[in-house]
Amino acid sequence: MANIKSAKKRIEVSRIRYEKNKSIRSKVKTAIKKVEAAVAESNKEAAAAALVAATTEIEKACSKGVYHKNNAARKVSRLAKLVNSIA
Repeated sequence: MANIKSAKKRIEVSRIRYEKNKSIRSKVKTAIKKVEAAVAESNKEAAAAALVAATTEIEKACSKGVYHKNNAARKVSRLAKLVNSIA
C-alpha cells in the first residue's frame, strides 16, 4: 500500500475512474446487444430505434474519453451496416 499522500490519491482516483468507465462500457455493450437482437428478429423499425440509442451511448462514451474516436466510429459504422443489411 502507498504511504505518500499523492500516491494514495492517485490510487483512489484511478479506482473511481475505473468504476465509472466500466459502467459506461457496460451501457454501450447493452445498447449494441439490443441492436443485434432486433436485427436477429429482422425487425427493421426496432433495429433502427435501437441503432439511434446505441449511437447516442457510443458518442457519449467517446466524448468522455472512454473510447477513442476511431473506435467509436467503427462501432457505429458496423451497427449501421448491420441494420441496413435487413431486407
